[in-house]
Amino acid sequence: MIIDAHSHVHDPVGAHLALLDEAGVDKAILFATRPHPERATTLDELKGEMAVLSRSLAGGGEGRAAALRELDSAVAAHPDRFLGFGSVDLSGPDVAAAVEEIGREWHGIGELTPPPGRADLLEPVLRAAGGLPVVVHGAAPTTAADLATIGALARKYPRTPLVISQLGGAHWIDAIELVRQTPNLWLELSTASLVFSVRLAIAEVPDRTLFGSDAPYGDPVLARALVERVTPSETVRAAVLGGNAARLLGL
Repeated sequence: MIIDAHSHVHDPVGAHLALLDEAGVDKAILFATRPHPERATTLDELKGEMAVLSRSLAGGGEGRAAALRELDSAVAAHPDRFLGFGSVDLSGPDVAAAVEEIGREWHGIGELTPPPGRADLLEPVLRAAGGLPVVVHGAAPTTAADLATIGALARKYPRTPLVISQLGGAHWIDAIELVRQTPNLWLELSTASLVFSVRLAIAEVPDRTLFGSDAPYGDPVLARALVERVTPSETVRAAVLGGNAARLLGL
């Protein structure tokens, strides 16, 4: 089974399904999203969508309810293709209750993106999550200090599988070292800027690296081709492309 471990709701959803079919992907972990860059046909339209992202990363509540409704609708319409992850408002009044509700309805929690320098805000989620997988944003605005905090929190809550997405962005060496040293940390490989960073990540932690596209920001076809290109072992390739994710989710 091929599992894209990182994707966001598309508008329309059918366009996402077509990408998954083209890539030969059986299932995709699906996160809610407020911006929809795939809607943009001009640079100005893209800037408008990304402004929504900037406001949400700064803590704005714009569009959160609508994003969650989109996620609900996509997963309900295509339960055979999408593995929904629920979102937690890190500034909400009762994070533990939100995590408990997600545990009843979804496969995991994410993608969580604390403000830069505030990865400590993840602690209430990890305290409540137990064995429920949690995915945290790994690229900017996540800082090297945030990655260190994520590593410390993973060690503090060893029962919780914690996934660093986007291979840690510019801090990919730090991310690989953290995952290598921490048994409950996992590394998702989408949107890597360097081919050899993906190769090294898989070589160092073949049992806890996850193929992902971060679609619509990335492309499932290209992301799968990159993993296959840098992974000569058929056994390891099968694990990264889906076996590891299936084990993480208990499928």
